[in-house]
Amino acid sequence: MQALIFDFDGTILDTESTEFQAWQEVYQQHGAELSLDYWLPFIGNNSIPFDPAGHLEKLLGRPLNKEDIEDWVGQRKQSLNQSLKPLPGVLDYLEAAEAVGLKLAVASSSRRAWVEGHLERLGLLPYFQVIRTKEDVALTKPDPALFLRAAAGLGVSPQETIVLEDSQNGVRAARSAGAFTVVIPNVLTRHLDLSQATWCLTAFATLRFETCCPWPGSGAAPGYPPLFRKRRMPKARASARACRYSLFWRRRPSSGWLAKPTSTRMAGMRALRIT
Repeated sequence: MQALIFDFDGTILDTESTEFQAWQEVYQQHGAELSLDYWLPFIGNNSIPFDPAGHLEKLLGRPLNKEDIEDWVGQRKQSLNQSLKPLPGVLDYLEAAEAVGLKLAVASSSRRAWVEGHLERLGLLPYFQVIRTKEDVALTKPDPALFLRAAAGLGVSPQETIVLEDSQNGVRAARSAGAFTVVIPNVLTRHLDLSQATWCLTAFATLRFETCCPWPGSGAAPGYPPLFRKRRMPKARASARACRYSLFWRRRPSSGWLAKPTSTRMAGMRALRIT
């Protein structure tokens, strides 16, 4: 692998939860409930009309001052977002990738000013050689254009990249682009079907960088963790094919590596011993 491409909202910074919280508060003020079923299809997707104020009007059966509501939500989001820090493990991945010479990009369906403004505030902007946002493409995720443009900007093919995503639309876009796709769902996107991803992690911290991201000269082939010995690989890969669940890996000192199949709901699955 030559490069990592990060999604922004929900992957680097959990702005998705704060936006949902702000709109939830508005709905509650009006005696209504904002359901996840309504909200989830919009995550990571700016290509369909997003009008939660209009949805609230329909629930109440009366018109509202949408401009005032949206102004309040904007101020509330800004207040909530200013206290946000990068999600756990993000900075470790960026530092490790930079140390081994991997190229780095962001591909986001959000506005450039939004993405670059937060990255600059967090001190993360210098890590990225390329940033692609909604202004750079005709169609955002789930269309693959953002990832294709990011890979082109880095001078690599999509097949030479690992995409780090959190949403269903992002995963679809990355897979359509031909990238190796790792999904790290947040508190909202864990409710989505993320089975198209190559791997699913509970958090960046659950998988060491060198295991997730083989780099040039590491001697690791893409598609499975580079730290496995050859005799262990076939069974791990077969497990992934058989159950179509992604894998995350952890070290247990007394008994070696475990591969644990995980779905987006993480329910009812046993750990598999790799021998």
